[in-house]
Parts: sequence; structure tokens; C-alpha cells
Amino acid sequence: MDKATLRFYRENAQAYAEREITKHTRLFRFLALLPPGATILELGCGAGADSAQMLAAGFDVHPSDGSPELAAVASRRLGRPVETLLFHELDKVEAYDGIWANACLLHVPRPELAQVLTLIWRALKPGGHFYASFKAGEADGRDTLNRYYNYPSPEWLRATYAEAGRWSSLSIETGEVRGFDNAQAAMLFVVAQKSP
Repeated sequence: MDKATLRFYRENAQAYAEREITKHTRLFRFLALLPPGATILELGCGAGADSAQMLAAGFDVHPSDGSPELAAVASRRLGRPVETLLFHELDKVEAYDGIWANACLLHVPRPELAQVLTLIWRALKPGGHFYASFKAGEADGRDTLNRYYNYPSPEWLRATYAEAGRWSSLSIETGEVRGFDNAQAAMLFVVAQKSP
């Protein structure tokens, strides 16, 4: 994880948490792919809004965030421990039916993304589903808040996912969101299924 980006989230944990909004449609579409009560790892859970929705829907959720400050905010919100976990520290093997990574892997430096995706692929059970979202682009860079983004194209993402492991399906949808910096951003929403 880029140090300046991680520092931003550590220093702005409360302000970021107060703005957090769950994207219900994509989350519920993802949950519909999973069996009832499925085990889900959330990477980059922020203040825990998505984990709260998944828990309310009856799923076995394991929230985590790379910022100890955001993990603490999420823990208070959820009433349960939230693990402080950097992406490269993920060491589980075939442990999760689903992995939800909303607006967090977009901060992984480009040269490191394939390795992080490999760890995610390994942590999924065969046939498990994985969701991630990225700000679209052609080359990495920083936003006005000095946060690093990998800004991938759909083609680059497909090749990077293919390098990480075998997927039985991979879909990429496009859209726009307004970020913490109040700027509209073109997004890529990726849902992949690990080969059985």
C-alpha cells in the first residue's frame, strides 16, 4: 500500500467514515451470487457500512481494513473486532465463499496488483466470488488529495486478473461515482468467480 495514501486514511478516518454510503445495488447483486450464510471477507471495510449490510442479511462477515483508525471506527459500529490487514498480509487458503473489496484495491501500486489478486484468488474457495472496483484510466497517478490510484483500463485489468489465477467468469461494468474529493470519476466494477 502506498504510504501517503494509507496516511490519508489514518489521518481522516472519522471524516471519511461520516461520508461513507453503502452502494446497495451492487452489494445485493454480489450477495445474491453466494449461498445463504456464506463466509465473506471484506477488504478495505472503511467504517463498516457494507459489512453492516452483509451481517444484517445473515452472512458470516470478516471485516478488515489497512488503517487501524478506520478498523477501530468499524469495530465500534459493528460491535465486533475488525482486523487491521494490509492486502499483502492476506494468508488464508480457500477460506471464503466471497471477497468484497469495494473502492480499496484501486490504491494498490500497479506492479503489486497481480500478487494481491493471487492472494485473493488463493483465499477464495473453489467457485467463490470476488468483487472489486477501480477508478478507470490508462496510467497510475494521484488525485488532488495525494492518494495513489492504479487507474487501470478494462484490458489491463483482465490481463492482470488472468495472471493471478484461473477464473471461470469475469465481468467488468462501467459507471461513475463522486469520491471523497467531490470529483466525479469513471469506475470499473469487476465481479469474478474462481474456477471450481
